Amino acid sequence: MKTIGIMSMQRIYNYGSSLQAYALRKLVEESTNDALVHYLDYTPGPPLVKSPDIKRNGGGRLRRTFEKVSEYSKTEARILDKIRFFNHKSHYASKYFPLIGISAAPRHEANIDLQIIGSDEVFNCVQDNTNVGYTRDLFGHESKAKKLISYAASFGNTTLEKIDAYKIRKELEEDFLKFDAISVRDFNSQEIVSQLIGERPEIHLDPTLVYPLSQDSKIPGTRQRSFKYIIAYGYSGRFNDVENQAVRKYANHIGAKVLAFGGLQSSADEFIDCDPFALLAYFRDAEAVITDTFHGTIFAIINEVPFATIIRKSHGVGYGNSEKLGYLLSSMNLECRALNDPSTLPELMEEAVDFSPVRVLREHQRARTLNYLRSAIDLGVVND
Repeated sequence: MKTIGIMSMQRIYNYGSSLQAYALRKLVEESTNDALVHYLDYTPGPPLVKSPDIKRNGGGRLRRTFEKVSEYSKTEARILDKIRFFNHKSHYASKYFPLIGISAAPRHEANIDLQIIGSDEVFNCVQDNTNVGYTRDLFGHESKAKKLISYAASFGNTTLEKIDAYKIRKELEEDFLKFDAISVRDFNSQEIVSQLIGERPEIHLDPTLVYPLSQDSKIPGTRQRSFKYIIAYGYSGRFNDVENQAVRKYANHIGAKVLAFGGLQSSADEFIDCDPFALLAYFRDAEAVITDTFHGTIFAIINEVPFATIIRKSHGVGYGNSEKLGYLLSSMNLECRALNDPSTLPELMEEAVDFSPVRVLREHQRARTLNYLRSAIDLGVVND
């Protein structure tokens, strides 16, 4: 029996990271009937970007988690919600990793037939996240697998200019030349790979868009809350005061409560700590979704719920999401759901969303994904 290892962001304490890894594994399993599929782990490397706000003298993932919880808990919210958020982050692995099929201990075995790197921001190598850092593992460096491919991998906020600034171009070129097939998730990533090795990789959708995730049997069939609610989905503190006020005003206008997931928001009536599959049930039954994240947008799309995606530009500093989310909405022909001005939220939500073209597009892209994976699994040419 063949063995296939997926090296992804599966150990990040984040719903999007968990569900994209789960969806990719399900797609791979669907593409073959004679393989054992499991997750592989990378060894984090030293971050190229040194953040003055994070101590670097030990502690690893646990230390970063508590630092982040401390930072996020400064967001204005009820004490009970802050406790829920703390518990959500501190117990995420023990409670929710088993549901995704993630082993308790990291797996680094080398004797596999096919290694798949992706999806998510696995190529985002210029960042200060100590849980990832700059690790060549995520570029297949010294992989012992018989075949090596990527699927819908993204460089995130890493650009070619940053790669050159940190003098890692040659290393990345060497690693990418050893791939048997390369698939990326967005135009920025396609351009970077093209500039590095002179070949344009295919662009595929995130696995949460091509695997029928909203129909998964692990999702509760019953409604999780009896009352009317909207969802505010984003990292703690990312919604600014104007955005939170707009969310609160809209909820009051339609007579709904605001439930926050993933992070604390001052506009929320309650922060919900639930497993990733219950999260999708909440999305399914929501009146509306307001988000500023990539996977929050996807969860609204696959559940065909009215949504608004907050678009922000970084202006050189701070958090910006315009490139990533702009590309996602454009690829789904849903640019109309971008919220550039929070004051226009009621008007945007009154506009009906026609999801029928999205269904057709997703089905077409699903066929492309399965063809790519099946071809890779049966690939006959192996690089030396």
